[in-house]
Amino acid sequence: MRDGHEAPVILPEPRTAIEAADIERVRALLGGPDPWGRGTSLHLTASALIVHPPTRRVLLRWHARQQAWLQVGGHADAGESDPLQIALREGAEETGLTDLTPWPDGSPVHLVIVPVPAAPHEPAHEHADLRFLLVTDTPDAVRPESPDSPLRWLSLAEARELTTEANARETIDRAAALLGAAHPRQT
Repeated sequence: MRDGHEAPVILPEPRTAIEAADIERVRALLGGPDPWGRGTSLHLTASALIVHPPTRRVLLRWHARQQAWLQVGGHADAGESDPLQIALREGAEETGLTDLTPWPDGSPVHLVIVPVPAAPHEPAHEHADLRFLLVTDTPDAVRPESPDSPLRWLSLAEARELTTEANARETIDRAAALLGAAHPRQT
């Protein structure tokens, strides 16, 4: 527990065998002392795909370390344990959007365990990433947190094509289904 008041972590219903296995690993992680702590080889993170439903566009951010266009998100700060609040904070920090709200109901839409390569300050490890959808009514207010982290509003098909990560494509597909869109490849 981070502060003695651990927020319950709601896990999505698995849609694939891989996701079911990832969820089982996360359940075991949740039984430990601090599933958010960065000192373990597997720890929780929270991220969000930001959507603008009227235009059926999604926002992707360039992640230099992963060399990929992905959703926004990251690690819990000290004392944080609510994944939705972490995703909301990270989303606001990384995009400058101040009106982000959970959509459709604030539950995670995807859970995936992703490998993270070693860096000078940390060994290779894994993130158990809980992914949410957040909406904005002010897409033109977007501002990257740094010049090295550009942001792009994209159609579902463009976003799906631009990202190189299969798990990010799956998150985009889930957003497309919730938006009531045709399959992103056809949009």
